[in-house]
Amino acid sequence: MKKDSKIYVAGHRGLVGSAIVNNLKDKGYTNLITRTHSELDLTNETLVSTFFEKEKPEYVFLAAAKVGGIVANNKYRADFIYSNLMIQNNVIHQSYLHNVKKLLFLGSTCIYPKNCAQPMKEEYLLTDTLEYTNEPYAIAKIAGIKMCESYNLQYNTNFISVMPTNLYGPNDNFDLEKSHVLPALIRKIHIGKALENNDWTSIKNDLTKLPIEGVDGSATEKTILNKLKDYGIKINENNKVSVEIWGSGKPMREFLWSKDMADACIFIMENREFKDTFTNSKEIRNTHINIGTGEDISIADLANLIKKEINFQGDFNFNSEKPDGTMKKLTDVSKLNELGWKHNISLETGIKKVYDWYLN
Repeated sequence: MKKDSKIYVAGHRGLVGSAIVNNLKDKGYTNLITRTHSELDLTNETLVSTFFEKEKPEYVFLAAAKVGGIVANNKYRADFIYSNLMIQNNVIHQSYLHNVKKLLFLGSTCIYPKNCAQPMKEEYLLTDTLEYTNEPYAIAKIAGIKMCESYNLQYNTNFISVMPTNLYGPNDNFDLEKSHVLPALIRKIHIGKALENNDWTSIKNDLTKLPIEGVDGSATEKTILNKLKDYGIKINENNKVSVEIWGSGKPMREFLWSKDMADACIFIMENREFKDTFTNSKEIRNTHINIGTGEDISIADLANLIKKEINFQGDFNFNSEKPDGTMKKLTDVSKLNELGWKHNISLETGIKKVYDWYLN
């Protein structure tokens, strides 16, 4: 890519897309194209076709997706598979029709089997059953990988798929119904700390910025406490604050700072081609690239890291009646390392950075 190349970042307002846009700007790229959802509905084939015909981007980062945590994935199964398939189909197909030089498709490590051997290598794709709660989302992302591979093989395009591990960072989703585990824990523990301090100003400010099921900072303290209790944030009879965490706390998860992820994506777009992603030319498959740290942590230990950062003194209640999801999800990042990239930000540093961002 040249510094004045026309680059379209789909999903520029989200955690992934915003990190890519900021990283591109930091690296001196000046010709970026973005559209909000209200400006361009990527599930609408006609609108996407018109956009590509008018703008003619040279490079595309496909970071737009409908995403959520374990609750949202399980509850809105039809929405997740429909929206993601439509977004991918439209953007990838129009990129082919309009001769995009290179496209980067961003997926997720939930594409791997529930009981996948650890760490998860790219070659383990489609070797066993997926985890049930996010199966529709995972199938959509697998379809995106195979679409990129297939267009490359049939039409000689240069579309590369990357599978980031669990991401966190600025512009993350802190909606307690729909967020992933790390931002959810940060918000719940932040509110728990405010409850400990009887700091209703902080609690009301938090809910004013991001209401919980319609309950905002204008609600009464009783209404707020009842709604917080629905999400496991409560004060017991001894005036001690506790925060509920779904599952046993034993599952192991890997987390990558979003700016590191963006740096990896841009490195690949600048330095690598589709032909660099495989060695077996007889059966070209599993060409996607894992992006992660190769290091994991239990949910319980993650909660305690956040607890320490926020200086929360209360208790955790691990609700083992709720699903754990996959017990271990660790990426094998040897392929990425061999291509020339490695992460920079530690989890401890990243948690401090994202909490500072949340407060500000």
